[in-house]
Amino acid sequence: MADEYPEILSVECLRRPSKQEYTKEEMDQKVEERTIDRTSQIVLRKAMEDGTDTVWDRLERQTPHCKFCSEGVSCQRCAMGPCRIMGGDRTRGVCGNDAHLIVARNLLDWVAMGAAAHSDHGRDVVEAVLKGATGGAPDYPVGDVEKLNRLAKEYGIDTGGTTQQTAERLALAMLDEFGTVRGELQMIKRVPAASLEVYKKADIMPRGIDREVVEAMHRIHMGVGNDPYGVVMQGFRASMSDGWGGSMQAMEMSDVLFGTPEIKTSRVNLGVLKKDHVNVALHGHNPVLSEMLVKAAADPDIVARAKKVGAAGINLVGLCCTGNELLMRKGVPQAGNHLDQELTIITGALEAMIVDYQCIFPSLPFTAACYHTIIFSTSPKGTMAGSEYVEVSPENAYQQSKLMLERAIDNYPNRNEQKVLIPDEPVESMVGFSVEAIKKALGGSLKPLLDAIVSGKIRGAVGIVGCNNPHIRHDYGHVELAKRLIKRDILVVETGCASIASGKAGLLKPSAIEMAGKGLKEVCGSLGIPPVLHMGSCVDNTRILNLVAELASMAGVRIDQLPVAGAAPEWYSPKAVSIAEYFVGTGVSTLLGVMPRIGGSPFVTKMLTDDIEHLLNAKFWVEPDPSKACAILFDHIEQKRQALGM
Repeated sequence: MADEYPEILSVECLRRPSKQEYTKEEMDQKVEERTIDRTSQIVLRKAMEDGTDTVWDRLERQTPHCKFCSEGVSCQRCAMGPCRIMGGDRTRGVCGNDAHLIVARNLLDWVAMGAAAHSDHGRDVVEAVLKGATGGAPDYPVGDVEKLNRLAKEYGIDTGGTTQQTAERLALAMLDEFGTVRGELQMIKRVPAASLEVYKKADIMPRGIDREVVEAMHRIHMGVGNDPYGVVMQGFRASMSDGWGGSMQAMEMSDVLFGTPEIKTSRVNLGVLKKDHVNVALHGHNPVLSEMLVKAAADPDIVARAKKVGAAGINLVGLCCTGNELLMRKGVPQAGNHLDQELTIITGALEAMIVDYQCIFPSLPFTAACYHTIIFSTSPKGTMAGSEYVEVSPENAYQQSKLMLERAIDNYPNRNEQKVLIPDEPVESMVGFSVEAIKKALGGSLKPLLDAIVSGKIRGAVGIVGCNNPHIRHDYGHVELAKRLIKRDILVVETGCASIASGKAGLLKPSAIEMAGKGLKEVCGSLGIPPVLHMGSCVDNTRILNLVAELASMAGVRIDQLPVAGAAPEWYSPKAVSIAEYFVGTGVSTLLGVMPRIGGSPFVTKMLTDDIEHLLNAKFWVEPDPSKACAILFDHIEQKRQALGM
């Protein structure tokens, strides 16, 4: 392939055009505008001094953005166009569609992409369980037998026989849900019966995981879904197949394989890199590979090889959700979140970055070419031009992990010490708050949490989730909203990049209770936990679903009646759109800090921010300002409390 397409596969250092020169004042201003994280600021300044291109530089060159695209009124659904709705005599595209239909179709396209990505991740994890159970992947034994048996009983599976037989039966039952003919998903039955009735009445009950994504793609084909209302509602059904299907399978079966997270302490920010170690960053979303890398890094031969080249050892660090998976199960330190991935390379101290899929910048091999870092891509779904491709499957993951670590070790002598800048002082963070771990901390039940909410010591809870977006000052939306909420005695639970933003800001330390209101401080202080709880990776948003479902069942109310809400202050991804819709579909009103591309249709905008509440008892808000966002969420929680007579 390299001979046929050399222009695609050739890699050279990605530098800013004309290598702009900045005065110290200009550099300081740009660094402050781009990120609030101190360690990210240090390395971003280095990137500007080195002339290395970053995500912020490329955004700057893309502005001003096309208004047709940003408002969702451009259409490329067929070859009769492309069309754009401009007003005047251009109120309809070639086929006759209008702004409302174009916006609705584009929105459903995003939901389908996001649901497909998370659900395909889930499929990969379930298949790894199946291969481990049937002898094809002996490196993947069951790590949590109790959870395996609990899930098996939920699916009506006989737990007699061996652990491997139970795992095989459960994996097959879950895989069946991707193309089921039963027309229902098992785990959505965890919600109170009254909530299920809301979903059924609204016709958003998912019939199968793949089915809803396929139907979504069918509906957005020209000449099929010609009613904006029906198109938007299919998005909710597809998202529910993600939240209560594919993503939940990914979360539950990762626990089965690798163990259910327990509360532990680790460290976060770019300072977790070590000058005297072979540094390897693990980036992406699927723990099937990264767990094997942790095992391989402890192999005595690998450790001896590292010492032979003059290193003190191997230092594995995480990025994004692969990092979150390792952080909460193994305590592997986290270098950063979405907008830190290029900066991790720019430290000059990274020997290799190993990626699987999702949220991985195509720029990484070109950034790496400015330094000495090797980029390994490992998934046939996520190949990357310019990377070294090492295909990994459950059958060969351990051996391939050793191979990549050996290459990283051999690259250690190529490090240019003159280019190395590792920020100091990583921040300690308490992580691993699975629902099971929360119950354990509370003495075995969620009742003390419910009692604290009913009494008013905790006014309610908000799940802050999602990614970073360079349109928003890096980490600002997440951190400032979390600070304001805990000050008002609102418990914050977080996943994904949002949780790492809070970790870097010190909000995941027990001492952060000093920033909380009196009631929340009392409750968290008595338990020795922070007021912001790290619940894991993006697919672990389904832990939040399970948490609210169990609280609602315990309280004898619908989920939408609880004093809870969701927020995605810095979202960027189609996966986040699917997540937001399954939060609202489940009954958890959700605030977005970035406007979705729906502004071109007043109908779709009003439907999602107002009309949908009459159907689902939940809705969306859009508010980028953390202070105003906090006020919206606080008022919502107080209204829910009042309605319940709290």
